[in-house]
Amino acid sequence: MVKEANFCGYHVRKWYAFIEETHALETGPLVDGEPLHKIAIAAAIHNPYAGTFSATLDGIVENSRLLGEEFGRRLQAIVGRRAVQSYGKAAIVGLLGEYEHGNAYLTNAFADPIRSALGGGKAWFPSTGKRGAAGSAIDIPLAHKDALYVRSHYDTITATFTDAPSLDEVVVIVGVATRGRLHARLGGLRPDEIEGRDGLR
Repeated sequence: MVKEANFCGYHVRKWYAFIEETHALETGPLVDGEPLHKIAIAAAIHNPYAGTFSATLDGIVENSRLLGEEFGRRLQAIVGRRAVQSYGKAAIVGLLGEYEHGNAYLTNAFADPIRSALGGGKAWFPSTGKRGAAGSAIDIPLAHKDALYVRSHYDTITATFTDAPSLDEVVVIVGVATRGRLHARLGGLRPDEIEGRDGLR
């Protein structure tokens, strides 16, 4: 079923925003520094390939840069003056679609404008995905945006969508965090040691 486009060639049914603000550890100690803000933006988007096989997925990929720009704009509007330190992306594909359809929304064409909106990012933009029904939850992986091996920033933000994805939809999600885990104490590269390193270190 063809659905009328309402955003740059996509049919976007709904936008979502999730915000977490953590001030203390589960065991009680108060935050060491600034509170941890985690933010996720998501969109339930019609999957033009639902129920069919296509040798190319250009109908998804072609305008994904513009979709990324909108995700970046929405994230920046919520983040405000806070600096984003980590990011990640994910997709949940409705059951008439293929897992590959979700991946098509998450390519570099989509991710690069988000990097730009968040002040750049040298490191790999971690991602995950799955097929699922409405009400599915997903853990969006987070890692430091400028150096992948900063252990303190390995984290997740979990999102649940009570009414999505529909059978013919993909939910596309981007998560960010303003700092690493509270009281991280497992060693490894520190954020203040990143200067001059490439994003894989």
